[in-house]
Amino acid sequence: MEKNDKIKCAFENVDIKSGTGPVYQKLCNAIVLLIESKKLAEGDRLPPHRDIAQFVGVNVSTVTRAIKLLQQRGHVESRVGSGSFIRPPRPRSPRSGVVETEGVCDLSVNRPATDAYLHILERILPTLPLHSHFRMIQDYHLPEGDERVRRAFAHWLAPALGHEDPNRLVVVNGCQHGMSCIVETIAQPGDVILTDQITFHGFISLCAAKAIRLKSVETDQAGMVPEAFREACIHNRPKAVFLMPNNHNPTTVTLSARRRKALADIAREHGVYIIEDDVCGPLMDNPPPTIASTHPDITFYVTSLSKCIAAGTRLGVVSAPPSQVAALAGMLRLNCWSTNSLMNFIAATMIEQGSMDEIIATERAELRSRNKILNEFLPLSQTPREPTSPFAWIELPEPWRCSTFVKSAEQAGVCVLTGEAFSFSQTPLHAVRININAARSGEDLRKALVILQTLAQTGYRKALMGV
Repeated sequence: MEKNDKIKCAFENVDIKSGTGPVYQKLCNAIVLLIESKKLAEGDRLPPHRDIAQFVGVNVSTVTRAIKLLQQRGHVESRVGSGSFIRPPRPRSPRSGVVETEGVCDLSVNRPATDAYLHILERILPTLPLHSHFRMIQDYHLPEGDERVRRAFAHWLAPALGHEDPNRLVVVNGCQHGMSCIVETIAQPGDVILTDQITFHGFISLCAAKAIRLKSVETDQAGMVPEAFREACIHNRPKAVFLMPNNHNPTTVTLSARRRKALADIAREHGVYIIEDDVCGPLMDNPPPTIASTHPDITFYVTSLSKCIAAGTRLGVVSAPPSQVAALAGMLRLNCWSTNSLMNFIAATMIEQGSMDEIIATERAELRSRNKILNEFLPLSQTPREPTSPFAWIELPEPWRCSTFVKSAEQAGVCVLTGEAFSFSQTPLHAVRININAARSGEDLRKALVILQTLAQTGYRKALMGV
């Protein structure tokens, strides 16, 4: 078969009817699969847009958008007068803070799954000096963030927050920094903050460092139990409650709209602030309304770019109760004066150009693909998850214990995070969190899951014997 015939045949077998999302994104992802499966090779010339449209059964404008997205991701290059060609694979860029040893798959770190941010950055960096706000990069800006940046974030977050008021936002150096400033604004050493029985390890460490007494509230499969929360409010008189309503880290539970309202109404009744961590919210397709959108006067909403754009951005935003915005900005001024001007400038530009949503769409598509791979390994993970969840919570079968399993998995070439990191009680947790977004590719994830499944089912005796 001639080379052109093979390429034609490859496109005629493309299926874009299944799955969700815009057709051009599904076509883009299908072409990436053709590249990864070697049906399209480096240097291959793609058929004309009109031919691809006819092969696949879409219009030409859809093909044009798909090819443009492939160019942005670095899979395709277009040459004037010659057409579009498959580019050589990009060398894998080193990632800091994770295990990079050859043959080891590190699933312990929660980070975006693709390099979409880098492709967008390559495109917009040369244009930054042409922007009318370029000079702001060299100057101080207001502690709460430059007005242009807050306007951009207010517009981007409007569907989640239910408002587009930049004066209610404070720009921070990521979620952890935002939570630190919030806690220092509303609590003193010795005060109580409530949270789930299993909760984000970063918040546990934060409260410990600030001598805040963190107390757990009973949870069920649907999240924090409202009546238990009411009792905890009566007996502990907390300053705040820390919640992760969307894609809870690590349990992956998403609170229903009804459960959110019940908890928020109780918080208002007892004069308790809500710290709403929504760092995974932007990755969800159709999340329920945020607590901040229904109870803005008592809710500190915090999110960042670290899970949906790139971990290295170190940029986030807090939407605070109107009465607390000035106090929060004042705390940030004392803490670090203000956030990084260059990253602020880049983020605002990406939002204004639509690039932020473009990156998130790419991340969602990749996470949907990886969750399908994870589902092949059920019952390894039986916890309900969003189809775009970046991680899974694995309850270990008897007689496994966290420390033994984590050590055995690392010896087998897979790093996972112990469930004990998410508990501040004396009750032992026999579970681990795995980040499906941390694998370099879907194939790397599949290999790691095979190792974990085999280890969970048959590896305990070998682990005890030190094999």
